[in-house]
Amino acid sequence: MLAAMRLLLTGVLCHLLLLLFIFPSSEAYDSLDPNGNVTVKWDILSWTPDGYLAVVTIFNFQQYRHIQAPGWMLGWTWAKKEVIWGMMGGQTTDQGDCSRFKGNIPHCCKKNPTVVDLMPGTPYNQQIANCCKGGVISSWVQDPANAASSFQVSVGSAGTSNKTVRLPKNFTLKAPGPGYTCGPAKIVRPTKFVSADGRRVTQALMTWNVTCTYSQFLAQKTPSCCVSLSSFYNDTIVNCPTCTCGCQDIITDSSSCVRAGSPHLASVVPGKTDNTPFVQCTSHMCPIRVHWHVKLNYKEYWRVKITITNFNYLMNYTQWNLVVQHPNFDNLTQIFSFNYKSLSPYAGFNDTAMLWGVKFYNDLLMHAGPYGNVQSELLFRKDKSTFTFEKGWAFPRRIYFNGDNCVMPPPDAYPWLPNSVPRQIAPPGILSLISALCPVLFLLAFI
Repeated sequence: MLAAMRLLLTGVLCHLLLLLFIFPSSEAYDSLDPNGNVTVKWDILSWTPDGYLAVVTIFNFQQYRHIQAPGWMLGWTWAKKEVIWGMMGGQTTDQGDCSRFKGNIPHCCKKNPTVVDLMPGTPYNQQIANCCKGGVISSWVQDPANAASSFQVSVGSAGTSNKTVRLPKNFTLKAPGPGYTCGPAKIVRPTKFVSADGRRVTQALMTWNVTCTYSQFLAQKTPSCCVSLSSFYNDTIVNCPTCTCGCQDIITDSSSCVRAGSPHLASVVPGKTDNTPFVQCTSHMCPIRVHWHVKLNYKEYWRVKITITNFNYLMNYTQWNLVVQHPNFDNLTQIFSFNYKSLSPYAGFNDTAMLWGVKFYNDLLMHAGPYGNVQSELLFRKDKSTFTFEKGWAFPRRIYFNGDNCVMPPPDAYPWLPNSVPRQIAPPGILSLISALCPVLFLLAFI
């Protein structure tokens, strides 16, 4: 019995050590965007004979995480036996069983409806403001004018006053996949609306909010991007860590990835959404790689080149963005072919920047192939009190792509200055060492 317990504890220890070094922190709280969330607001505009008419608005208050195609899906569970008589600017994915109704048939009778946005080009008589964008919502920094999406819903078999209405529960938000966790609906101060001429203010009869937060750990089982490094002062190119986003199945030669030039690529349609894996075969197997190259050194400036490469044959990244953390961003002098905005989550610090493409030029990151990359260069002014090329200072501390934390190479693998000895932040080959020691620890558990 004692040996079995020791064996169990040893196995848990090995797994914890491996997870500690392989996976970055991916909790819901994001230190670079501490107040970021998606807020769903319900505004009851009028009462009807058996319910109410409401406008539901999804606000994306996240600075750099947007909702891309095929868009958001919002779900909830009704508190009583409510039905949806009609909608504008959105629709439910399933009508459900409405056989108990005679004459007028509701739009949806499901206890737990799921709503999606309408597509661009929807007839005007079915639209409301902020609707019909295919569920795509921009991030707050990148395009605040398009950081919200709305639909109107007419609810029946519900209360007809703020004392009899029961709030929906169990809210879910897919954007477009999992990753968001929504809290309970909370009644807040009624929203006030200002007329177009600014001369009249009206307010909702009742308002409640739902707050949803994102967790990369819930969104995906493996990382979605990685970082590689190089410099002018060292011939070493530090690639993304091997098997960062998965490993090639060489033994069975399965279709875990596709090699460049494969005949299967001729039938690939960008944007195809089936489950066939169509990521280019690489050592890291990530769909996105961000490469940071320390390019030039001047007397008073230094220059960096950033290249984002898409290895996914099925995905075009629209309105992509990059968030980079580096201590020299307070001295950024010029950036070429990307948009830039400083992110300052904490007062007094300016070490985080958001970069994204120029509209109609490089805001679309094409699928894998000859055009599947975008690049830019950054010119930094040197601050003599902090600037150095030693100990990997010139490389970023953290990089996000589309809001997901990218896996960095281990610090002891960074390109170092010639004739310098790297400071061993972590022992070389730590993962290999832990993996090799695990079987030994298992054997010792029985001694």
